[in-house]
Amino acid sequence: MSERILVIKLSALGDVIQAFGPFAAIRAHHPRARITLLTTRPFAPLLRRSPWFDEVWEDGRPSWGDLPAVARLALRLRRGRFDRVYDLQTSSRSSRYRWFTGPVEWSGVESHRSANPRRDSLHTIERQREQLQVAGLVEFPEPVMDWLDEPLDGFALPPRFCLLIPGASPTRPLKRWPAARFAELATRLPAPPVVLGGPSEAPLAAEILQAVPQGLDLTGRTSLAQIGALARRAECAIGNDTGPTHLVAAAGCLTLAVFGEDSDPALSAPRGPRAGWVRHVPLAELPVAQVEASLASLRKSRARQG
Repeated sequence: MSERILVIKLSALGDVIQAFGPFAAIRAHHPRARITLLTTRPFAPLLRRSPWFDEVWEDGRPSWGDLPAVARLALRLRRGRFDRVYDLQTSSRSSRYRWFTGPVEWSGVESHRSANPRRDSLHTIERQREQLQVAGLVEFPEPVMDWLDEPLDGFALPPRFCLLIPGASPTRPLKRWPAARFAELATRLPAPPVVLGGPSEAPLAAEILQAVPQGLDLTGRTSLAQIGALARRAECAIGNDTGPTHLVAAAGCLTLAVFGEDSDPALSAPRGPRAGWVRHVPLAELPVAQVEASLASLRKSRARQG
């Protein structure tokens, strides 16, 4: 019987994207294992497309007050008879799932913190890699991203375009560079803007497109896989520290993330072959000229690297 592996990654989008490398490393370490991912519904369709998992469960975060749902998850985890668990969520919730799996080899926050008490000072990527090294993983291949694609029919995209991502978590307003600044930047880009985000961010897109009417509002219209497809075709992307910015960076788009006082790029900056960041405190006062210069510098540095 093949080895049974459970990987836990529940949320949020940016954190899920930054786990692509660990997902690839776990698959490389267990090439013949049956690997199950425990996640949540928003991310299951995307991750079912990926090459790293044999099965994706999307019931990973029931309300603790919903006792029947918690019992169903507990029974499912116990019946999974896993040989090893990689807890990449490393939250108090996911750590409690040890009660459900029964005695099993577990890689998580406790095993890592015992090896490095300073784990929380590491960037997410380095923290997860070190956790996996403690568990015995030695290969960390670059994740293949050719699966992150979906048709873009019906969007009427311009021949050339840049992506703008002006939204962020509604509970974290200090992570948002003002839409007026995005609008000013849009007038200086080498190609029309295509604005990405959720339905609630349509007003931000409207403000930006008032300045550049030839741009395109795709807020609330794209799947996560389509964002990856757009990233492959875009000339560049500029966005706040939010999930879609991490996604376009992972897909290989030239991506500049803007940071302010509410998040630290040393801990959470997007990673990708052509990704970079700029920070200003307070974020609301980050000059458009500084973003424009940072984007130009990023383009030159990545061009030199080939």
